[in-house]
Amino acid sequence: MNIQGKKVCVFGAGKSGIGAAALLLKVGAFPLIYDGNDKLKPEEVLKKIESPENIQVVTGEFSKKLMDKIDLVVLSPGVPMDLPVVKSIQDAGIPIWGEVELAYRFGSGILMAVTGTNGKTTTTTLLGEIMKNYHPETFVVGNIGVPYTKVAAKTTENSVTVAEISSFQLETVSTFHPKVSAITNITEDHMNRHHTMEEYIRVKERITCNQTPDDFCILNYEDQILRKFGETIKPKVIYFSSSRVLREGIYLDRGRIMYRDGQAEREVVDTADLKILGLHNYENVMTAAAMAICIGVPVECIQETVKSFKGVEHRIEYVTEKNRVAYYNDSKGTNPDAAIKGIQAMNRPTLLIGGGFDKQSSYDSWIREFDGRVKYLVLIGQTKEKIAKAARACSFPADKIILCEDLKEAVEKCALLALPGDAVLLSPACASWGQFDSYEQRGDKFKEYVREL
Repeated sequence: MNIQGKKVCVFGAGKSGIGAAALLLKVGAFPLIYDGNDKLKPEEVLKKIESPENIQVVTGEFSKKLMDKIDLVVLSPGVPMDLPVVKSIQDAGIPIWGEVELAYRFGSGILMAVTGTNGKTTTTTLLGEIMKNYHPETFVVGNIGVPYTKVAAKTTENSVTVAEISSFQLETVSTFHPKVSAITNITEDHMNRHHTMEEYIRVKERITCNQTPDDFCILNYEDQILRKFGETIKPKVIYFSSSRVLREGIYLDRGRIMYRDGQAEREVVDTADLKILGLHNYENVMTAAAMAICIGVPVECIQETVKSFKGVEHRIEYVTEKNRVAYYNDSKGTNPDAAIKGIQAMNRPTLLIGGGFDKQSSYDSWIREFDGRVKYLVLIGQTKEKIAKAARACSFPADKIILCEDLKEAVEKCALLALPGDAVLLSPACASWGQFDSYEQRGDKFKEYVREL
């Protein structure tokens, strides 16, 4: 579809929507930003755009009159496809693209895309560092914080774009086609958006929907869903494993990450030389390394980068030590499976701060992983009663469960209870919404409260 001169409605006035509107202006469309929040001031939205003269902002009700004016809708990732107003747009026969789909159509060069329930931010960040060290014209975009639409117009035939792609973004792709894709793992998440595990899996797997036998897909061999998926797709599959030696692929063997192309075997890195800890991080290294190898990055370059990589903020991030108690910020642990990785990385008795927005998750597997590591479970947010009930049902001692009104109180309570040699870990197993705007804000506040102790 040629969108030059077309009237395009950008649905959502957040960071993705702003990026989409700016790109639409550059390619000759006439963007209109719509947001259902009628308290949003149009002038505040327009301040975020470099050249806002030709952009209209509409808030409140999405009227029939407005629908009649537009040729295309670009949905921001936060807008569900099953929203009644989105259904009415579909029924009216108006094409719907996602923000990522828009960016892809106007981008150039090699695209490398990472999805998965957990590990995608660390994997994307590390892959971005590897590619920047090997190929200076590299952009790192997507769910990681920089909208793909913001840089799409800057890409060239010689550039590499490394993108973190969420399930929300994959709902609305149609021509999106990475040269190399990866799915780190699939565990239950976002049931409030996708409703069933089957739908969540289907959407995640859409990252490969336009790939061909000339492309590559990196999959987790230890994830039963992905192992089976790898048998059905068109791109060349390269598996990674943290549990076994593979005849072909990348794997962890006695503390060393090895790559085997079906013939020769090569050491990528010894995990003793890494600055990031935990089996899950070794899996992230394997994923990023395999993706880089697929487009010809020398192993020496990969090795140099992964050895110097310090990890991602808010992901088992060491904050400080107070009274011989270590504090760790794992605010990125926004679901039970991610929070399990945080617990598994702890090597001392731990006071765990959990709870937040309810994404309709089950917490039993997370609680069972406590396994003597957790001294106290300190809970906040909308889910605190739900998690407390689940913990008692899993035989976690009721007298070791503490409910707090907010994060500040939780940090102060942990400081009172912790003994020298203990750790305090914020790893909520829940989203931040309700009390915070984002997991980043939650993690920043945790660090602020800790440093104030």
